[in-house]
Amino acid sequence: MVLSNLDNPSLIQSQAADAINGVQNSLTHQLARLQRKCCAGASWFEEAGTPTATHFADRIGTVGGGGAFRIDAGDETWGDWVQILGSGDTPARATPTMTYFTPYRIIVADVERSAPYFVQITRGDSGAAGLDAGNYTEVMYVSTNTKDAHSIELHAGYAPAGSLVWARCLAVGYDTGWMDFYFGITEAEN
Repeated sequence: MVLSNLDNPSLIQSQAADAINGVQNSLTHQLARLQRKCCAGASWFEEAGTPTATHFADRIGTVGGGGAFRIDAGDETWGDWVQILGSGDTPARATPTMTYFTPYRIIVADVERSAPYFVQITRGDSGAAGLDAGNYTEVMYVSTNTKDAHSIELHAGYAPAGSLVWARCLAVGYDTGWMDFYFGITEAEN
């Protein structure tokens, strides 16, 4: 769309926004996506009670769910990657059909140490692959005591439904430091 007179707002308003709303990365497409993210409900997950090759997370409150996920720091380094979402875990909502999701928040339920923790959340075929591809976010959590629950907002970007999600942590100054958490996602149709 070429605008010849930007001083005429009716020229912009008269354009059919619906025609470009479905165009990937157009301004109206991005605004619609942002509106869905801000206004959409969240789906919250705990560890699957019975994990399979494609199922690693149960919706919270699922009978037989496994409770909080646990990640553990290594020997004063990053701990092992733990898969927290499998290819069969999204879309979490069947109607309407959601094609994208973003991890948007974790709630820390318990930690082993009163210490600073660094957390990485990534998506990919493995944690290392996601990290190498740049598909990750990092957050910091400072625990003042072991039962100091806290909500941490994530800025992880949209991923296609069925993407694998991984997490790991580092406890500053310790050779171990586990963290128990739940996490939430928001979903979008496109």
